[in-house]
Amino acid sequence: MAASGELHYEVVDVFAPRAFAGNPLAVVFDADGLSTEQCQALANEFHLSETSFLMAPTVPDASYRVRIFTPYAELPFAGHPSVGAASALVRAGRLPAGTLRQECGAGVLDVVVDDDGATLTGGRPTLEDGPDPAALAEALGLSAADVVGLPAHVAGCGLPFAFLAVRPEVVDDAAPDPALLDEHGVGEGVSVLSWDGATATARARVFAADLAWGEDPATGSAALGTGVWLVASGLLAPEGTSSYVVHQGEAMGRPSVLSCTVTASGGRAVAATVRGAVVPVARGRIRVP
Repeated sequence: MAASGELHYEVVDVFAPRAFAGNPLAVVFDADGLSTEQCQALANEFHLSETSFLMAPTVPDASYRVRIFTPYAELPFAGHPSVGAASALVRAGRLPAGTLRQECGAGVLDVVVDDDGATLTGGRPTLEDGPDPAALAEALGLSAADVVGLPAHVAGCGLPFAFLAVRPEVVDDAAPDPALLDEHGVGEGVSVLSWDGATATARARVFAADLAWGEDPATGSAALGTGVWLVASGLLAPEGTSSYVVHQGEAMGRPSVLSCTVTASGGRAVAATVRGAVVPVARGRIRVP
């Protein structure tokens, strides 16, 4: 606690090649005494895509606990709030660098922090059939001619997303229709992406239901799910560990780089990681609501 009725916070850019790129995150320290309503009010005040609230763990094998809020809702898990929060804890001297154990709504997950950023191991991979790709394309302002013949699975490692593969030249044309997307029941959101197999690189735009179908500049949870989808679609090896990179946020003026791995067995993903740089940009104190 900074002073009576105040809390320390930092703002960091996550998955950022430089400051004022990547995805901004507010990190609130010593948030144990906050109610859900107070956390939500603070997240709405920061009005970034997510705010991480750090507190003492409640299970014996965790290093810390985090609660993650968008301006509108609490999330059980998300990638950039996990990476950014762990890095902020180490930089503030609260925990040593190395492997931290993060308690969140998706369980206890490993985050490895070093001088430049952090690597997050996602939760248990999940995979479900998604909507018809042509219909999903229409809900995103695209046409059936824009899809490339791959299924729109709903995949994730703690937070599910639908994945729509399209021609590279139309990625920037996507414009979501929230009503149509809600009809398709596509989990927490949808990633519209193109895939370059020669470089194992995806160029993605992610639209999130918990952001009222707004666009997110860097989405670690979707990057983890991308690996699950890539294996299921036959685009990455069915056995062993493959590396891939997701580029996101260019259309928003916040270029982001998410470096990932996915481990597969029997043609199905069994684990995934996402790594990114974390750049501090602001710190201060905020009143408790």
